[in-house]
Amino acid sequence: MNRREFLQVLAIAGAGGMTFPHPDAHAAQAAEAMYDVPRFGNVHLLHFTDCHAQLRPVYFREPNVNLGIGDYAGKPPHLVGEALLRHYGIRPGTPQAHAFTYLDFNEAARRYGKVGGFAHLATLVQRLKAGRPGALLLDGGDTWQGSATALWTKGQDMVDAALALGVDVMTPHWEMTLGAERVREIVDKDFKGKVAFLAQNIKTNDFGDPVFDPYVIREINGVPVAIIGQAFPYTPIANPRYFVPDWTFGIQEENLQQVIDAARGKGAQAVVLLSHNGMDVDLKLASRVRGLDAILGGHTHDGVPAPVPVKNAGGTTLVTNAGSNGKFLGVLDFDVKNGKVADFRYRLLPVFANYLPADPGMDALIRKVRAPYEQKLGEVLAVNRGLLYRRGNFNGTFDQLILDGLMQAQGAQIAFSPGFRWGTTLLPGQAITMEHLMDQTAITYPYTTVTQMSGATIKTILEDVADNLFNPDPYYQQGGDMVRVGGLQYTIDPAAGMGKRITDMRLGGKPLDAAKTYKVAGWAPVAEEARDAGGPPIWDVMAQWLRSTREVSARPLNLPRVRGMEGNAGIARDVANTTHRRTED
Repeated sequence: MNRREFLQVLAIAGAGGMTFPHPDAHAAQAAEAMYDVPRFGNVHLLHFTDCHAQLRPVYFREPNVNLGIGDYAGKPPHLVGEALLRHYGIRPGTPQAHAFTYLDFNEAARRYGKVGGFAHLATLVQRLKAGRPGALLLDGGDTWQGSATALWTKGQDMVDAALALGVDVMTPHWEMTLGAERVREIVDKDFKGKVAFLAQNIKTNDFGDPVFDPYVIREINGVPVAIIGQAFPYTPIANPRYFVPDWTFGIQEENLQQVIDAARGKGAQAVVLLSHNGMDVDLKLASRVRGLDAILGGHTHDGVPAPVPVKNAGGTTLVTNAGSNGKFLGVLDFDVKNGKVADFRYRLLPVFANYLPADPGMDALIRKVRAPYEQKLGEVLAVNRGLLYRRGNFNGTFDQLILDGLMQAQGAQIAFSPGFRWGTTLLPGQAITMEHLMDQTAITYPYTTVTQMSGATIKTILEDVADNLFNPDPYYQQGGDMVRVGGLQYTIDPAAGMGKRITDMRLGGKPLDAAKTYKVAGWAPVAEEARDAGGPPIWDVMAQWLRSTREVSARPLNLPRVRGMEGNAGIARDVANTTHRRTED
């Protein structure tokens, strides 16, 4: 699809009733300006990551808390709101400001509409590929999990969509929660000869043999380009080990260097790591290995408008992260001369569904895969009167809803909900359907739990999760966001040492007793024993609770008091003030 064809499609869509965020006749031109990315150089890579099986457009609110600790404080990706806009020179009130921040979210979301959707992403991919001969489309993983249909089809809906989209290369994380046998089935059958499924850091337990190809070399406009795969290194820790009992993971920095050297030895003139490490890990990794021209990253869901250049013994590596939920598409152009990268251009493009007409073929595929489930997906469970979102270091309003529902349904004093980063957003007035609930809970280990825990055990759990999130060494950051907590209040100092971050734990205003036992509800346990116990799935518990509640009002977040983060650009001022007041009240 060339420039003229793209404008024609926009004009036809507008004539057919497609809405644009601007009420005037310049909407098509505004869209054209946003997606007009001139071709540069001779090597072209398109990158999306962490779509979490969202085939259709969604609302997605970026975090107002994304703290950086130690050397990573106040630097990308740990910038939120106005700090992010200032750093990148993005004008407030623009579509880009809405895409990259949480600011004025309700109003901006209604003005600019939903984001992502594979049919709209397909239109953008086609247009960019038409102007970039030989361009490769890279999928950074977390693609086969995150929606009801992905769960019910064991990822097949997303496999078919990825093939239709034209994905060339992929690396995994949540894919592994479908189980090793299912992953191998897709790679060996559906993807064979079509998609290179890469992971240099997945090996067999017994002899350390590679499970998947570590890299692939593709020629783009006469230039040999190596793409290396880096799966999420802590998969057996963050997710149940029993899904991949015979495979090992890890960062495997030394092995990565050997793979880079091998690719260079076979003639690669540009080498790129397709990574699911998370951006802080990628930033450290880029400083310690040589020979990588870029890291196209994922896992932490950071929408970072521009690459971070990192110096190392071999030169400079560009580090990027391309957001989540199909909301962004990264465009990396290299100019390779005399056997090496001489220059580059990079853009992270928001995928506004109102700006990009749906590709008919992809739209038809999505309708087909959803058809058997539409009635179940569309069941209205309750009416939502507030903004429901998940993303943020400490809590989100949808997580708060789950916590409240768990405590009431299970008769618990305290509730824990995992700090997952995936999960879509609902605007005030939207109905909460079964599909929306599954967007927050669709995993292969959904069991709910009720456990008697001592106050000392509760503190240990909070300390362990806090260290996974706030350890100053990124190589020890092994999880998602902070576990969400219902009923219990506490204070956290993210910059404190291990075992010393959590203080002043209170239940009902009274200090938590280390020796006393409390009833704690939770879900998504990683232990095999919890799977065998077989508690009811979280979506069943929450669906029943929502049906009985019927209407959900805006709920105050149970946030910890955060110490030592004054002036940190990764926490919004109003949030910092709110957490402070909550403890004093």
